[in-house]
Amino acid sequence: NMYTIYHNPRCSKSRQTLAIMNENNVVVKIINYLADPPTTEELEDISEKLAIPPMCFIRKKESVFTDLGLKSYDGTDSELCEIMSKNPKLIERPIVVKGDRAIIGRPPENVLELF
Repeated sequence: NMYTIYHNPRCSKSRQTLAIMNENNVVVKIINYLADPPTTEELEDISEKLAIPPMCFIRKKESVFTDLGLKSYDGTDSELCEIMSKNPKLIERPIVVKGDRAIIGRPPENVLELF
């Protein structure tokens, strides 16, 4: 079963998570999610695998979070996934998916739970 990492090469946590995966010789598909954002459906799927709502893996310190008025968001999780898909900067990083499970690499060692 393959691992997928939603990766931002400029993020140290993302690079560290990928390094741990490489050290453990796992086959990993790297998705640079800023260039190739997950769809609304993929984000809903990731939310399910993380077992947390989308608002819990959104980057609240990004200016776009405030600009879009998300501090007082009261829409559906599905609509929030759509907003995140259109504004991938909002997506927390890195997210690693394997099968029906996913983790956020904060700290990067979290990825060890998937091995």
